[in-house]
Amino acid sequence: MPRTAIVVYNLGGPDSPNAVQPFLFNLFNDPLILRQIAPVRWLLAKLISSRRAPVAKEIYARIGGRSSILPQTQAQAEALENNLKNDGECRVFIAMRYWHPFAEECLEEVINYAPDKIILVPLYPQFSTTTTESFLRIWGALARAKELKIPTTSLCCYPTEKGFVDTIAELARASIEEAGGILANPRVLFSAHGIPEKFVEAGDPYQSHVEMTVGAITEKLAIPDLDYVICYQSRVGPVEWLKPYTDELIIEVASQGRPIIVVPVAFVSEHSETLVELDLEYRDLAIEGGATTYIRTPTVGIQDKFIAGLAGVIRNLAGKSGNVAAMGLRICDESCNSCPLNSEKV
Repeated sequence: MPRTAIVVYNLGGPDSPNAVQPFLFNLFNDPLILRQIAPVRWLLAKLISSRRAPVAKEIYARIGGRSSILPQTQAQAEALENNLKNDGECRVFIAMRYWHPFAEECLEEVINYAPDKIILVPLYPQFSTTTTESFLRIWGALARAKELKIPTTSLCCYPTEKGFVDTIAELARASIEEAGGILANPRVLFSAHGIPEKFVEAGDPYQSHVEMTVGAITEKLAIPDLDYVICYQSRVGPVEWLKPYTDELIIEVASQGRPIIVVPVAFVSEHSETLVELDLEYRDLAIEGGATTYIRTPTVGIQDKFIAGLAGVIRNLAGKSGNVAAMGLRICDESCNSCPLNSEKV
């Protein structure tokens, strides 16, 4: 491939207790998160971040006082670079949406690298306006302000990419076996981060992408009579979010005295939603509610098949090999009908 800058991006997270409130403000001041006019959104973001900061600090205190998302993303970037080292001159950069390294910091590093091509790769397998589109709007605005002329390709999503799906399926199978196998009658909860229902009603394809992911995983598992359900976690605020809710399902299944297996399908690394919400808070709900077993499947992290799958995506985007449709990918170009983006917006 030509000299290529690969930008992997994610949500980001506070790197110290003092960073919690500004991180939350940045999150809630995003027009694709709080969909209000700018002055109202700014005031609401200040209010919400101020009120939620003490609780959020307690959450992060349970995992060392900071988010683990950046070091885990750094490990993923390093693994990607190693996988691509024989494919030509390339470097993997990291950008985060709501905390350092911000998109503008990353863009400066990319410009200094002077690549022939830029490839933007979300660490969100399923597209949502609240995640992928939010980042690409910021990146696009920065690129236009810098009058960036470097050809840029953006990956929209990869909900059924083989390496991603195979990795989750293998991890889920191990959890099922740990719970006693299918004869133990476990209920498998494929849990994704929720978004407000009104976003989906307005055209956000996230829910359909999550369903595609789970469909591919269960097809790969090929376990007859597997009792599973797709559910959504991490809701906040008074509005209706995608249902069913993971915590409510855990309470219901626990009351039946059955094993519970929770499989994250929208997170590719460990952070507060997995290490605290799933591992601590939801585990307590399950065990106290009567579940015989509670197992949380790890995220894909730097598992070989996942990294190899992403590397294959990047080779494809660089024009080296492969077929986009066959790889379960969707590129943001005019042929993409799964999301509202196209390459002209980037």
